[in-house]
Amino acid sequence: QVQLVESGGGLVQAGGSLRLSCAASGSMFSINAMGWYRQAPGNQRELVATIMDGGRTNYADSVTGRFTISRDSAKNTVYLQMNSLKPEDTAVYYCDAERRLPRYTYWGQGTQVTVSS
Repeated sequence: QVQLVESGGGLVQAGGSLRLSCAASGSMFSINAMGWYRQAPGNQRELVATIMDGGRTNYADSVTGRFTISRDSAKNTVYLQMNSLKPEDTAVYYCDAERRLPRYTYWGQGTQVTVSS
C-alpha cells in the first residue's frame, strides 16, 4: 500500500505562482513513476506532469514552460512548481503513484487550486 498526501493548493491571482507537494509513504519500492493530474468541474481528469524513476519528466502541452515537476527521493516527496498561472489552471490537483507489477495507480485526496482573473 502507498499513501499520498497533497498540500500547497490555494487561491492565487493570474500570473502568480504556487508549489504543490505530495508526500508519499508505504511500499515505495514498488513505485516506478509519480505525477500530477487535475480535474476541473465538468471535465475529465487530465495529466499535468509525470516523473519517472530515472528522473525523466513529461508535461501536458498546456503547462509546458510554466510548470515544473521535481522529486526529493530522500523525503519521498514530489513537487509541482506552477508559475504564470492562468484562470484555466483552476482545478482540483491530484497526486498519483504508479506501481509497476502488478500494475496499479494510487491517488491522493486532491488539493484545490483556484486562479482568479
